[in-house]
Amino acid sequence: MLRSLNIRDFVIVDRLELEFAGGFGVLTGETGAGKSILLDALGLLLGGRGEAGMVRTGRERAEVSAEFDLPGDGALAGWLAEQELPAEEGVVIVRRTIDAGGRSRAWINGSSVTLAQLRTAGEWLADIHGQHAHHALLRADAQRMLVDVQAGALPLAAEVARLHREWQRLLRLQREAEVDSAGSARERELLSWQLQELDQLAFDPEAWQELNAEHSRLAHAASLIEGADETLAALGEGELAVCAVLRHLDARVAALADYDAGLGDVRELIGAAAIQADEALYALRRYRERLDIEPQRLAELEQRIATVMDMARKHRVAPEGLPELARQWRARLEMLEATADPARLAVAAAAAAKAFEAAAVQLSAARGPAARRLSQEITEAMQTLAMAGGRFEVALEPCDPAATGLEAVEFRVAANPGQPLRSLAKVASGGELSRIGLAIQVMASRDTSVPTLVFDEVDVGIGGRVAEIVGKLLARLGRDRQVLCVTHLPQVAACAVSYTHL
Repeated sequence: MLRSLNIRDFVIVDRLELEFAGGFGVLTGETGAGKSILLDALGLLLGGRGEAGMVRTGRERAEVSAEFDLPGDGALAGWLAEQELPAEEGVVIVRRTIDAGGRSRAWINGSSVTLAQLRTAGEWLADIHGQHAHHALLRADAQRMLVDVQAGALPLAAEVARLHREWQRLLRLQREAEVDSAGSARERELLSWQLQELDQLAFDPEAWQELNAEHSRLAHAASLIEGADETLAALGEGELAVCAVLRHLDARVAALADYDAGLGDVRELIGAAAIQADEALYALRRYRERLDIEPQRLAELEQRIATVMDMARKHRVAPEGLPELARQWRARLEMLEATADPARLAVAAAAAAKAFEAAAVQLSAARGPAARRLSQEITEAMQTLAMAGGRFEVALEPCDPAATGLEAVEFRVAANPGQPLRSLAKVASGGELSRIGLAIQVMASRDTSVPTLVFDEVDVGIGGRVAEIVGKLLARLGRDRQVLCVTHLPQVAACAVSYTHL
């Protein structure tokens, strides 16, 4: 349940703090008072899209936060624990900000979260039905999804779509193999030869870096030897050698420090420098011992580098891109080899078709009872919404196998007695569509476990006795959950148990 909502610098709202009660509550106010803005803010908290235009003019950022009771079914609590976002004392606190540049940040229970995490949590906390939601009922995909939701078959519908895609993919590969078997054979031969070339090259990115480093050292061996000898002489040869001078200075300052302790820090610095100079001298001597001019090895390295560069230029990639090129070729070759046998592909396609058909038949079996139940419930609701004698039917018309199954879903309605059932998209007036849409939303919401339902002016286009019935319908829905409704109708507001006037 939504306990409170705090809004700051959001669109036209300077600062707003609201508290809510359980049951059926209404949000009322004059047009332009900010009722829909309030729901936009709530939608933002549930993972809705944010944009710079939501920030109040002249402000740096907008901020919205809300406090919810943790739903009692335990699902959200378990998810929060998995995400290391535990709720304390049964409360979920959600916060979101948007700056003037459109950048958004979100928190749950004080911890920063991604937008995907925010949306996931929002699905358990509240469900918002917009004032134009009934227009979505005119779309075939929305009608089909509603039936699948009522049937509890959304996962099965997704699996049917996946199996259909796999079936069609195999059919496409089969056709390609039958049409261009000669071209496929030529491409396989070319790829095999190119891969053999790369395998013989045996290119290794790490070894390539080491090879270039060794080449650089040998190519500049003369300069390295000259520089090392010069540095060795400066560090360790003669009375003016750096190491000898530093040791002398260290001893001299140590003696002076006996007279003045203030030289202690200076003595430590000179002593450290002397030690580091000695270590540098030792390391440089070892380096010089290993350093030599090796013309034969240099020639070998240059030949290897030339071979790799020629191969890279041939295929128009950087040397480091050769392994990825080989991976792509190998994947393409494997795909071509897998599709080289049309007969084998035909067997695989037949098996995929069988799997699709089995899942689609199961989906059809689930849709049938759900369609009949929804038809009956909406028809009964229409009798109380000034459409006495009207009928509603969810028609399942057989169709060619598709990603959506074996039938097309169509909502049909007869608003008056004696009229034939026709497509909802073609015969329903605006008012009828609004009332039917409201009935469907209420019926669909009745089966959800979401503790807070929000309706934004779903009573638009009705009045009088029908408005009173709608109010009672929402009040009945609010008996076992929180229902919030933005309304202009006193008949609807009269049925509420709590009121918020903006």
